[in-house]
Amino acid sequence: MELETNLVHLPALAMRGIVLFPNNTLSFDVGREKSKKSVALSIEKGRLIFLIGQKDFVTVDPSKSDLYRVGTVAEIKQTVNVRGGNIRVVAEGLYRAKMIDLFNYPDHLEADILPYPEKVVRLKDEREAGALIRSVRVLFSEYSKVIGGLPKDVTLRIMTSEDIRFLSEYIPANLMLKYEDKQRILEVSNCLLRLQYIAEILDGEINVLTLENEILSKVRTSIDKNQRDYMLREQMRVIAEELGETDNPFEEAGEYEDKIWALPLSEEAKNKLLSEVKKLSKMPSNSHDAAVIRSYLDYVLALPFGVKSVEKNDILYAEKILNRDHYGLSKVKERILETIAVKNRSGGKNTNIICLSGPPGVGKTSIAKSIASSLGRKYVRLALGGVHDEAEIRGHRKTYIGAMPGKIIDAVKTAGTTNPLILLDEIDKLSGDYKGDPSSALLEVLDKEQNFSFKDNYLEIPFDLSDVMFITTANNSSAIPAPLYDRMEVIELEGYTREEKFQIAKRHLIKKQLSENGLKASEMKITDSALYLLIDCYTREAGVRELERKISSVMRKSAKKLCDGVSDKISVTPKNLSDYLGAPIYLPDEIFPKTETGIATGLAWTAAGGEVLPIEVLILKGSGKTEFTGKLGDVFKESCLSAISYIRSISDKLDIDNEFYKNCDIHIHAPEAATPKDGPSAGITITTAILSALTGVPVRNDIAMTGEITLKGKVLPIGGLSQKAMAAHRLGIKTILIPSKNVKDLEEVDEKVKKEVAFIPCSDYSEVIANAFTSSLPIRKKSETKPLNIPDATKNNEAFMAQ
Repeated sequence: MELETNLVHLPALAMRGIVLFPNNTLSFDVGREKSKKSVALSIEKGRLIFLIGQKDFVTVDPSKSDLYRVGTVAEIKQTVNVRGGNIRVVAEGLYRAKMIDLFNYPDHLEADILPYPEKVVRLKDEREAGALIRSVRVLFSEYSKVIGGLPKDVTLRIMTSEDIRFLSEYIPANLMLKYEDKQRILEVSNCLLRLQYIAEILDGEINVLTLENEILSKVRTSIDKNQRDYMLREQMRVIAEELGETDNPFEEAGEYEDKIWALPLSEEAKNKLLSEVKKLSKMPSNSHDAAVIRSYLDYVLALPFGVKSVEKNDILYAEKILNRDHYGLSKVKERILETIAVKNRSGGKNTNIICLSGPPGVGKTSIAKSIASSLGRKYVRLALGGVHDEAEIRGHRKTYIGAMPGKIIDAVKTAGTTNPLILLDEIDKLSGDYKGDPSSALLEVLDKEQNFSFKDNYLEIPFDLSDVMFITTANNSSAIPAPLYDRMEVIELEGYTREEKFQIAKRHLIKKQLSENGLKASEMKITDSALYLLIDCYTREAGVRELERKISSVMRKSAKKLCDGVSDKISVTPKNLSDYLGAPIYLPDEIFPKTETGIATGLAWTAAGGEVLPIEVLILKGSGKTEFTGKLGDVFKESCLSAISYIRSISDKLDIDNEFYKNCDIHIHAPEAATPKDGPSAGITITTAILSALTGVPVRNDIAMTGEITLKGKVLPIGGLSQKAMAAHRLGIKTILIPSKNVKDLEEVDEKVKKEVAFIPCSDYSEVIANAFTSSLPIRKKSETKPLNIPDATKNNEAFMAQ
């Protein structure tokens, strides 16, 4: 037919998912009211209508932008009313047309269109067309074999026709191609290019359909096998019921298999479990081996594979929870907030293992529980103190009697998620024996490069621990084995200051003990001054456990008074505190009431925190003996000998006997003799106490010191400065002499301690002399030798004995 080149105005019908090609007839249903009106208008004006496809199937009232530009002008051959109020339309495609404008009336659509002329095929194109037609027929033949079910008349017409224009429109009109592909074919005006595009589509469809058929074949094979297994199991069940055997191993095995296939496990792990199920199905249900396998499978299937709790990665919320539950511990809180920030930025898994190291009672265990709460993780605590069997960590082989998994896997099972927070408490208390070394077993658990495939001896399949957040605690980080220590980020927690203890007691301990002892805040009150007195005179610790026990004691006695009717409201003040706790145990704010010769205050570090270590020295007439008392260790004794040798080297400069080491005995004592003491950090303290005893010049009683001394008088650095400074601060020390190389460690000292205590760095012992004594040491005049003046001390002793 000859096409017009002028604009044509026709009723328009938006088609959803349907493309009508020219020279083809199509039957479709019309349901939208606007579409029905367009059909009616077309019948009134000569039965011509413009069919244009819409881009989105779900659009109800399409506009011009919602429609494609190219469609088909068709002639309506027949309309029939069908059930549901729809109209079935039979239309024949006439020619392509391009939409120039769309008129979207309230009740119907009309469009201005321009006929889309078919490009004339030249002779050269006709030769190419012959080869292209043969290629398309080959592809269509393969396609029809793969898809199957094509009508014979469609296949016959395609395989016999030589008309390239006919084939380029008949093939897409009669094959189940994608809507978008049909629209693209319709928009091509050159029939040769249309056929080329059809060939590409057929080739792609053949590959996809072939792959689908292969997959379906495998699925059917698997289904057939499963159906066969099911039928055999059903037959075995019926036979077992007929024989009166209520425990059917095949039915039980089938249940286990269903559960295993539902787990998100690797193929290797599933095969391992299925092999155990297969063994179970071949055993009598009442045999010992069956019971072992059944227990094993029940435990493995109870593990939370793929189950995770929803994490709260809100920094502000976490900070609020941590501050609510704990006062102080700023380093730990800051580290946790950093972890949340990194996780929010990178989305990665946990990286470093945190180890909280510090004296007892400073809140290491309780802060871990708060961390779990702030992160929205389940919390499980494992006490490792006294664990000496490697199987406690890695589990036992299931073939052993009483075999069970290790503590780590059991903790994950208890939590019910694969991303809990597991606290490994007292990791420094692990010990090994002939059963193995549990600290070595923990190496894999705490190594982020290995724990994603941790293999428990009992499970025998790898378990992913990379989502678990591990936090460990220790009183003495130096007791942790080096390889294990290397896998952890150690955060040292010092003891609490007086003010921190007051705030902790005020905010947490008193409220807790009121609740535990059944008291109300309106019935019982401890004044602030009484609380300070309790801290100063009834406790002497780095943490707050003893403080809580004392508060609990006060609460119990208060509860008794309330029950006896002695009082209906109790207020504990400094005046009546002794009525509840007895006489004060410790004297506050000072160690020695006055300065004395031969006494210097040192500082020591223990697993329970920092402590003050007084050193006493007495010079007696004798034959050059040196006595050590106070349960001193070998290193401590060596420090004493080094101090004596250094003093001998400078004796010619001081007003003392050059041969004091021959003419007198030196007795060095560290009080609290039942407590072992060792280490080199008391070097300058020992030297100062000996010099004070030799010269008769007292040491300041408000000053403490720590540092190792060499034979040349150099002051070497020490460890545990922050804990030692805390101990000195608790007892009212105002000045601390420290090695110069420990100045960098002042960053770790509590801010309140740094404000109230002066730290004086010393690199040589001459600087200690300049600051430690109440007055200058006597200097010997040139060419003068003076024997040691001991009688004063002897007279004092004789006077004391006379009393």
